[in-house]
Amino acid sequence: MTAAPKLATYADLLATPEDVKAEILAGELVTQPSALFEHSYAQSGVVDGLRGPFDRGRGGPGGWWIVVEVDVQFTDHDVVRPDVVGWRRERLPSPWGKRPVEVVPDWLCEVLSPKKGVRRDRVIKRELYARHGVPFYWLIDPVAAVLEAFTLERGRWVLTGTYDRGAVARVPPFEAIELVVADLFMPEPPESAEE
Repeated sequence: MTAAPKLATYADLLATPEDVKAEILAGELVTQPSALFEHSYAQSGVVDGLRGPFDRGRGGPGGWWIVVEVDVQFTDHDVVRPDVVGWRRERLPSPWGKRPVEVVPDWLCEVLSPKKGVRRDRVIKRELYARHGVPFYWLIDPVAAVLEAFTLERGRWVLTGTYDRGAVARVPPFEAIELVVADLFMPEPPESAEE
């Protein structure tokens, strides 16, 4: 008889090298290489667009924590490190020194990565986030330069909008400002000169 595989826990995640991005999904320790340049650029673009008005209250309502890649624990065997994550401050009044954060986020954003990361973000994590009641989820495709925004309604994701680099939009839950979607993405490469 074969013993059931041991489900990974946060202790296993902490044992991974610091320079490795690791998460635990359904008890499996999942690692991935460092991000591509366009992934990091989109991640920074989200933070640049939201932190001022929503985290710092500059030109917006404030009242949020907007951070990148912190450990969020949903269960003993589901610990994720979202690309960008936000909490309303009244729900997470004192985040200092917390690792992992055990309060369900108010909003999550994942930047799609090639190959396995796309399935992980579009299927596995999306289902996990819905199951635990995360109200808002953004998916960003840095190659196609598209932002998809979802709202959780009765336990199911509803697409509230799809935006390309030409859009200036009020995207839930941050509709208090107009988001210039092009600012999330690297500038389009110049067309090669014809000879």
